[in-house]
Amino acid sequence: MTTIANGTAISATASHPSTPFRYGSALVLVHWLMAALLVAVYASIELRVLYAKGTETRDFMKALHFMLGLSVLAMVTLRLAARAASPKPVNLGPTTLAQRAAAVGHLALYALMAGMPVLGWLVLSASGKPIPFFGLELPALMGTNKELAHTLKELHETAGVAGYWLIGLHVTAALGHHYALKDGLLSRMALGKAAA
Repeated sequence: MTTIANGTAISATASHPSTPFRYGSALVLVHWLMAALLVAVYASIELRVLYAKGTETRDFMKALHFMLGLSVLAMVTLRLAARAASPKPVNLGPTTLAQRAAAVGHLALYALMAGMPVLGWLVLSASGKPIPFFGLELPALMGTNKELAHTLKELHETAGVAGYWLIGLHVTAALGHHYALKDGLLSRMALGKAAA
């Protein structure tokens, strides 16, 4: 397969016969499952405002937000395992400042996906509230401390807003590669076309 990167043709089969152009199937699948899960996490907390405070539906949306958030934490583990097992695709050219920035952005996304669920768990723990997880009740990570719970909740909300920006930049960069640079980068994560 040949692609164009920075005006230079690169052939994955000619220059790197044993190196695939695309990411492995497991990593691609986990990537898109994570994307769907993150949409659900954000949607559940944003849509709760459609229901009055104290109503069963609003409380359900908040509990769903938390349970889906913890699912993100589990999915991060699967993603890291899939990344370790997946063959690394051929490079699209020499490392650039933009690629270094992308690597920092990916690290920030991993920190968000791993850190936010733990932070949410700490908020509920410090609030003295039950910690639901699909029919189970998880143990508190700390004792009740209402003042700390308030601080942690504000931090969680601020990090959530930062998450919108991180995810938005990630999507914008991917679309920029696909539509502006036309370097084939987005096709590396295409569903149904991953490397075996």
